[in-house]
Amino acid sequence: MDDIQHLDDEMKLLLAHVEAILFTMGEAVEISRIAEAVGHDEDTVRKVIRNLMDRYEDNSFGVQIIELDGAFQMCTKPSMYETIIKITNVPKKYILTDVLLETLSIIAYKQPITKAEIEEIRGVNSDHSVNKLLEYNLICEVGRKNTPGRPCMFGTSEEFLRNFGLSSLDDLPSANEEMLEEFKTEAEDEMQLKLDI
Repeated sequence: MDDIQHLDDEMKLLLAHVEAILFTMGEAVEISRIAEAVGHDEDTVRKVIRNLMDRYEDNSFGVQIIELDGAFQMCTKPSMYETIIKITNVPKKYILTDVLLETLSIIAYKQPITKAEIEEIRGVNSDHSVNKLLEYNLICEVGRKNTPGRPCMFGTSEEFLRNFGLSSLDDLPSANEEMLEEFKTEAEDEMQLKLDI
């Protein structure tokens, strides 16, 4: 199914249906839901989606299909951002400061994690960072820890995968304790700088 011209009419129609679903939904859709909607098995639907993904890689298209943890979403290519904001008047993308990136990294590698556990690693209060990451929809609440007070546990969101071009958390680079210690040292230096001011 590498070339659309070589597909039979039934497969072309299936491709059109899958494309319409992804276009209309505007969010990640699980392969099982798509397969159920079009009345085909998941392997066939996955092949159709891969065919569409290959098709949209061509620079003559402004959209792409991305995979997010076993689900698929049609979205605009990042290279189209500047053109799109001119017509939608959407504010510029948010800025991820070093502090936000540090907090996000800790959450990504240690999830599910509570705010207290984040603060233990960082060595400083993380209310602002966690709230900003929630506001940017890069993290979300994933449950409550079974300890006194039942604190919220946080994990990364689909938006995190989308923004960092990851199909799943398995695509994250390997983390090590040295990296986490470096985060903690940077946070302590940042806290000391604030105290000196």
